Amino acid sequence: MIPVDKMRKIDRRAGIPICFLLSGINRLSGWFKKKSPVPSPKKILFIQISEMGSIVLAYSLFLKTRKHFPEAEFYFLTFSENRFAVEILDIFPEANIKTIEGKNLWTFLHSTVRCLRSLRKLKLDLTLDLELFSRFTSAISYLSGAHFRSGFYKFHNEGLYRGTFLTHKTSYNPHIHIAFNFIGLLDAFLFPENNQPAPKIPSAPDDILLPTKKVSLEDQEKIRQKLKNKNQAAADAEKLILMNPNASELIPIRRWPSDRYVKLAKKLLLHPNVFIILTGSLSERTESEEIKTAINSSRCLNLAGRTSFSELIDLYTIADILITNDSGPVHFSAMTKIRSFIFFGPETPKLYGPLGKNSHVFYAGFSCSPCVSAFNQRKSACKDNKCLQAIAVEDVYKEIAPFILDE
Repeated sequence: MIPVDKMRKIDRRAGIPICFLLSGINRLSGWFKKKSPVPSPKKILFIQISEMGSIVLAYSLFLKTRKHFPEAEFYFLTFSENRFAVEILDIFPEANIKTIEGKNLWTFLHSTVRCLRSLRKLKLDLTLDLELFSRFTSAISYLSGAHFRSGFYKFHNEGLYRGTFLTHKTSYNPHIHIAFNFIGLLDAFLFPENNQPAPKIPSAPDDILLPTKKVSLEDQEKIRQKLKNKNQAAADAEKLILMNPNASELIPIRRWPSDRYVKLAKKLLLHPNVFIILTGSLSERTESEEIKTAINSSRCLNLAGRTSFSELIDLYTIADILITNDSGPVHFSAMTKIRSFIFFGPETPKLYGPLGKNSHVFYAGFSCSPCVSAFNQRKSACKDNKCLQAIAVEDVYKEIAPFILDE
């Protein structure tokens, strides 16, 4: 995968002139086009390429769009490694999920061109760009050939220049949950174009719904058998606790210190009914193995990089507790009944907090927090995340202990 910082440089150095050029082309072509009324779109493309968790948080947007346009055909564009996050929602037909490869610069450019050709053949009516000020996705929405394009626009606020060719400029509000912001992309299309900044309507809490994932008894048995093959004690444990000590490379400072996970695990393992499983991606396996070694217990298993995405959801279904940094698992686990404990610091839970009821957030509320936002491309100058270090092991243990005590 292309390093995040390199992607940011590409988005800045190539994105600005491309968006500027496309804005000029759009302005010139507008002189020769008659303004037509907004039709009921038949083909709608949603774009979200960077974060899997945000795809889950956009679930309410998908449902509301379906409610307003029940006959429309839905398409989704994302990076290939995020495809499973789209599929799990059971909203988009498999053939309608378009992907871009990000392994290296060549595959990125080649797959982007290939994808654009495919999108233009669809003759799209509407694109809803869920990315927060990404110039790349903004350009994609224009080059897709869609007649109408809704995306986040900075107006007079701080933010990144991403062209002026959006037909429906949507106001991004950093003070409300991102799920409401996503719905705003549709509301901007549903209401008059000259009513800017759009949408000028109140947020409706009833619009926010959380997807649920039902895992069959057969799949539950399969994941239990997999645990049994790895460690019999895992299959026999009364309380199965998952730990996700990692976070995506997009915002690495979201990680609660690894030594805190080790100390917490040792306290939890004082209860003989507890078994701990470390989860994460293949690239995070080495770090997880170091944590497992430090925990030094036969009732601890490292499954980082050893489960498929669907198996991870199965694991959330049969486990009792998830302890995790602010990352994708926060939102995927909320689709199940597992009880989650989440560490926030560089990002605010007010904007990206879990929507599930079985979640407890730890947030120290430092004056410098949050330090990452859509306005700085989620890149912070912080090298010492004291906002997370301020969350004590003992405080976390006290919240978790009631759920693991012997009955």
